[in-house]
Amino acid sequence: MKLLAALVALLALAAPADARLRAEERRMVQTIEREESRSIALLERLVEQNSGTLNLPGVEAVGRMVGSELEPLGFEVRWVPLPETGRAGHLVATHRGNGRGKRMLLIAHLDTVFEPDSPFQAFVREGNRATGPGVGDDKGGIVVVVAALRAMHSAGTLRNADIMVVLTGDEERPGSPIGAARRDLIEAGRWADVALEFENLAVEDGRDFGTVARRSSTSWTLRTTGRTGHSSGVFNETLGYGAIYEMARILDAFRRELPEPNLTYNVGVIGGGTPASIDGQNLTVTASGKTNIVAETAIARGDLRTLSPEQDARVRARMQEIVARHLPQTGAELVFAEDGYPPMPPTEGNRAILARLNLVNHDLGLPEMPEYDPARRGAADSSFVAQDADVLAGLGAAGGLAHAPGEYVELDSIARSAKRAAILMSRLSRERRD
Repeated sequence: MKLLAALVALLALAAPADARLRAEERRMVQTIEREESRSIALLERLVEQNSGTLNLPGVEAVGRMVGSELEPLGFEVRWVPLPETGRAGHLVATHRGNGRGKRMLLIAHLDTVFEPDSPFQAFVREGNRATGPGVGDDKGGIVVVVAALRAMHSAGTLRNADIMVVLTGDEERPGSPIGAARRDLIEAGRWADVALEFENLAVEDGRDFGTVARRSSTSWTLRTTGRTGHSSGVFNETLGYGAIYEMARILDAFRRELPEPNLTYNVGVIGGGTPASIDGQNLTVTASGKTNIVAETAIARGDLRTLSPEQDARVRARMQEIVARHLPQTGAELVFAEDGYPPMPPTEGNRAILARLNLVNHDLGLPEMPEYDPARRGAADSSFVAQDADVLAGLGAAGGLAHAPGEYVELDSIARSAKRAAILMSRLSRERRD
């Protein structure tokens, strides 16, 4: 009996990948392969429609295009306008299954960083690579979602699946207040058991990685003040050190005292003088002064990225402690923005979803996907649902140069990611809810 069991196990390992898949899973793979040209054509149409975040009609137009793909699959599609945030809105599509399997939330975004005045507008294909605005971030991810759902529909595995798709219209430049801008996504996360996010697939040295964690992204503004007067009196008891020295002290203390794993705190813009000010969009600092005048004001803006709520709270408190150690005759105030992205820490639940995906990889004959270093990824909408659902991110297409002219996607990665997603979602739909 032991010999027989060993032979069975050996044959299973030697069996071709197709033999490890259920019949309906093989049909999904075949559908995705058969419709590869259709998927690329859809990607081209989406990219050719400009949907820069501030191009509200363009964002909504892309939403209608995607909605027309989902409605024939049995999704109830609605557009959620968000005029109070200054943004176009979101697409929310719901497929009602039998209510017994895992509830799944699929997350991607309609907008890009390329507004209509950008010279980078066209979809261009050269062999297996296509370039274009948002081709990978995140229109490639949307196409992966559509391809996977079409495959599930064709194989009959979508019928009993409870799935909600939320495509935000302002991921690249969120509207304000953030509570209103992410209200529908957060509600969807509370409904879901599992959230799958289709931002760019992480690939290094030809190997695909799974994303189980993302860091936060919060901006901060630091203002320092000092007594102004003739520079001959700088450092004395009357004038003290001035605003620029106080700013330099604080930023250098951040550099020396704050470093720890998975933490970054960039300074993006700075200026100081007598006077100094920042514009209403918090983008441009204007300053003037003379070499013989002690600076009255200095302003700096930067961001903070952390991996967990605990790390975020601890680092913020430490930054405030550093700010409070004023040089003589100076003052300082550090203010954190309220519209940042929260962290998505690595949890056992997130890792369990990656483990399920790696079973899918095994059955497809694909290499295992290790965890990706969260310090190498940006923030994304999946963080807003991380406290309510198990999350696996970065399930979209593979490419590069995101947010820059020349952004590209490797076209064969669309089918690869869609196969994984279709099989994973089909299997999750059969898992009983806790």
